[in-house]
Order: sequence, then structure tokens, then C-alpha cells
Amino acid sequence: MNEIRVRFAPSPTGYIHVGNARTALFNWLFARQKGGIFILRVEDTDIERSREEYETRLIEDLRWLGLDWDEGPDVGGPYGPYRQSERLDIYAHYARKLIDSGEAYYCFCSPEELEKERDEALAKGISPRYSGRCRQIPPEEASARVKAGERAAIRLKVPPTGEISFHDLIRGDLSFDLALIGDPILLRSNGLPAYNYAVVIDDHLMAITHVIRGEDHISNTPRQLLVYRALGFEPPLFAHLSMVMGQDNTRLSKRHGATSVDQFARMGILPEALFNYLAFLGWAPPEGQEVLSREELISLFDLRKVSRSAAIFDYEKLYWLNRQHLKRLAPEEKARKAYPFLLEAGLLPDKMSDEHWAWLEKALASLLETVDRLDQLPERFSLFFSFSPEQMDDEAKAILTDELSLKVALLFCQKVQELDHFSLEEFNHIVSEIKKETGAKGKSLYQPIRVALTARGSGLELDRLIPLVEEGAQLSFPHPVLNCRERARRMLAFLEESFGQKNGHNK
Repeated sequence: MNEIRVRFAPSPTGYIHVGNARTALFNWLFARQKGGIFILRVEDTDIERSREEYETRLIEDLRWLGLDWDEGPDVGGPYGPYRQSERLDIYAHYARKLIDSGEAYYCFCSPEELEKERDEALAKGISPRYSGRCRQIPPEEASARVKAGERAAIRLKVPPTGEISFHDLIRGDLSFDLALIGDPILLRSNGLPAYNYAVVIDDHLMAITHVIRGEDHISNTPRQLLVYRALGFEPPLFAHLSMVMGQDNTRLSKRHGATSVDQFARMGILPEALFNYLAFLGWAPPEGQEVLSREELISLFDLRKVSRSAAIFDYEKLYWLNRQHLKRLAPEEKARKAYPFLLEAGLLPDKMSDEHWAWLEKALASLLETVDRLDQLPERFSLFFSFSPEQMDDEAKAILTDELSLKVALLFCQKVQELDHFSLEEFNHIVSEIKKETGAKGKSLYQPIRVALTARGSGLELDRLIPLVEEGAQLSFPHPVLNCRERARRMLAFLEESFGQKNGHNK
């Protein structure tokens, strides 16, 4: 076989859905594994819905995901242009060839007439198809009418009976009854090509060898094969991927959650994780391997092993993979990835010093393992930047309702106030003293101390929290980090005010 050439051909009518991204990824993996060519072609002939900003976003999202292409609208190539809107003369040329060869004809039917035909067919309970009325117009008469300025579409002549078949690399042999197809439009009366016509011209002229796309295109394939046949072109090989479904077995949509590449990026899903997960939608590597790099996926991918069953999008599996890929990052890379999310939340400064970056790396080493996505980090980091005894959570309040716990918290705050400085060494010393004085141990000892330093009932282990708080208090942040002595001072004032009567009674 000649050099493998595949393409991803989206329409710039919105943000790229994960189903389309999976299609792009499978084409890319196949091309890279076979040493072939991956092409990006923009099918932008839907004038009303296509937008330049969508194309820009599409390219940005694909590159973010880790895909590159050998030919495309932004990189050029020997088979351009790579936007259908720039290929209209090419489509018109081949349509005229089909008219001249008798394989196609002019259709003068108005939209109203076609709609009436459709309604009548539906009323009879049969599948709508064009009646072929304009097929009876003599070619000379039709050409004269067009030359006189009458608008007309161009339709392909399809045999009224018989079958057309092809072999799908995923689904095997498929056949279609020509009687159900009718005569499809090639060029509309406004000169714009129909999808099933333009895609054939483009795939042939761009020397596409394999068309890998979603199964919603299976019904388009017989019409495309008929165009190939009429033009005398050799068709490519076809492989139709299953649809991406939600866990309720309905087509993945916004009601299931995030569905676009852009949304997942804004949630803080790593491109490596989404790439890894999309590769598993309809295909699985051998031996149960799960956390894989792009290079590993290229070497393992096998189009022949792609399943024809629906691919179920499992958000929890994606989040799990994201955690695994986060763990693989070097500390400085984790910090770079996390920084935009914390900056946007107003927690980190615009200009970060070396000391800021060092502190951030340490904080992430303690907190990153508790998140699925980077957009969850601001809430976790509020542990450092937000301290309000007056707004302590319910879990913390419940802990302080216990008499021993309240006593531990008060003692801790009082002892910290007596120190000139605070460190883990001093912390351990104070904890030992409180343990002797109160008999508290385990949760009864450490939970109220956590409340004293965080105003929260649960969170980061104290031996991790204290060094980060003390170091962070020495740095400049949009919201200052309070050191442990200041936290203890504020908590002590709150406890004495809130529980003073009870405490006095206990004395």
C-alpha cells in the first residue's frame, strides 16, 4: 500500500466535543504508528454556523491535547487549500464533469416542492427520497435554462435498484439498498457543495487512504461511494468508530457534565490525562495497562482491536487518570500547571519570586494528592489564606462541644502565645505538655489543635501544615498567610468570648 494518509475534518461551528477529539486522536495514533501523514481539513461550508473564532479555538484545543498535523490550513501542504470554503472552484469543476458525462443532472425543484414530497412520503410511512422528477428533463433543455440564469442544484444519478457494499475495518461487510437512497444533491443552487460530495473530492485529491470517523457517518458512506464510482475514483478504506455515550447509555451531552476539550482544560485536566483517556474510548491496550504516555500509546494502538460497541465516558476514570499523570510531573512542572488556577482565584501574586515558587512546590506536594482536577486547588489552598474562627465549619464546632477538646484547644492557644517563635519542635513540645496535663491522646488531642490552627475539623496533617504556614507568613501574598502564633491569638480570643461563661463555670 502507498503511504498512509488520514485526515480529521471538523466543521468550525462550535467547540470541539470529546467524541470528535477521540476521532482526531485515533487518526493521529494510526498515522504516527504507521509512519504516515495526518491532515487537518476544515469543512467550513456551513456559512451560517461556521465562525473563524471556532476554527482558532479548534486548532488551539487540538494542539493543547498534544496533536500535531503534517498538512492543514495553518501549516500548508501540497494538497491545499485545506479549507473547503477555499475549494469551491474545485467542486464546481468536478460537478460539471459529472453533468457532461451524464452521471449527474440539474434539479430545478424549489425547497417548497421538495418539502411537499418529503411530507407526502412521511404521511405514507415510507422513507423520504427525491422522486427524480428533474431527471426527466432533456440535458439540452436543462443546460439552456441554467445559461438563461435559472438557479439549479446538481444531483447525482443513482440506479433505482441494486445494492452498494463496502468493507468496514471495524464492522466488517456492510450493504445498502439503492432504492432507499434516491438522487443526492452534489452542488446546491447557491454553488455550495453538499457534504457527501465535497468530502469525496477532497479525500481523493488529498490522497486519503483511510477514513476513520464516527459511526454516525455510516449512512453517508453509500452516497459517497456512488460519487467515487461516478467519477472513476478509487475509494479509501473506511473505519467507523462507535459513538461516545454517557453512563446512562445516551449520547454524551452537556447534561452528563463537561463535554468539550476546552471545558476539560479549564477544569484542570492535564492534556496527557485526557489524551490517555480518549485513547481508551473504544480501544484497550494489551495486558491491562492504563497510565500511558503518547509514545507508549503510539506503539500499542491497533485499529483492528477497536470495539464496535458504544464507548462509555466515565468521568471518575478520567479523574483517576488525571491524578496518576499529576503524580508523574516534576515538582516545578506541578507548580507551573497549578499556578494559573491559583492566580485566577486571587491567591498568588502576578509576579512570583523564587521563594514563592519554592513554597508553592512544597504546598502542592502536600495538597495535590487530595484533588482530581487543578480547579479544585483554590479551595484546598484556602487552608493557608483564610482563617476565621467566627466562620469555623460544623465539624469543628462539633469537636469543641466536647469539654476535653475545648480544654485542649484553649491550652494550646495559650501556650503558643507564650512563645517568641513557633516551629515543629516547639509544636511537639507543647503537644507533649498538653497530653500530660489533660490525659488527652489520639483524636482527642490532635483534632482540637487542628481546629485551633485552621478553624476546620479536618484537613492537612499538622506536621505538614505548620511549616507551610510559618514559611508562607514570611512571603507577600494578595491574602496574607497568618502564622501559627497569630492564628492561636485570634482563636483564643474567639474561644474565650464564645465559651468564657462555660469555661468559668468549669473552673
